[in-house]
Amino acid sequence: LPQRLASLAATAQEETWQSRQQLQAQRQEMARLQEELSRARQDGERWASALQRAQREALEREATRGAEQARQQELIRDMKERLLELLREKDALWQKTEGIDTPVPSPVPRYPGLCARCHKDFRLLSRRYNCRLCQGKVCHTCSVDMGKHGRCCLMCYQQRHPQAT
Repeated sequence: LPQRLASLAATAQEETWQSRQQLQAQRQEMARLQEELSRARQDGERWASALQRAQREALEREATRGAEQARQQELIRDMKERLLELLREKDALWQKTEGIDTPVPSPVPRYPGLCARCHKDFRLLSRRYNCRLCQGKVCHTCSVDMGKHGRCCLMCYQQRHPQAT
């Protein structure tokens, strides 16, 4: 019996030692796992911080882009208003100038030996004059002396001076 008890005690001691070894290994494994958990939490916090920073930057970029878009739309609206203003101004100027008659050039005769107005032959006694406005060839009767400006045909003179008719 005493041997049996000694053998049982030795077995129990061996099992105790193995249990302590397993317990120590489990404690080391648990410490390692806790360390990994701690690192994972730190990584999670860093990633969460990075995510918040990225979201904040994205919101700031979006706000900046929205402000820039609003400025561009305002600029476009101002440019459209200025364009309409210029078009109105152009129309007003066109309407003012619509009534102004521009001198219509007299048709040059096909045969340079005839007056452009009365078709009289130019000879020795009937002198030929160049109209200073339309460059047509006219006789003395069909032209008007404008003093130092030279002579012009009756048609150009009447267009320039409508009150003279």
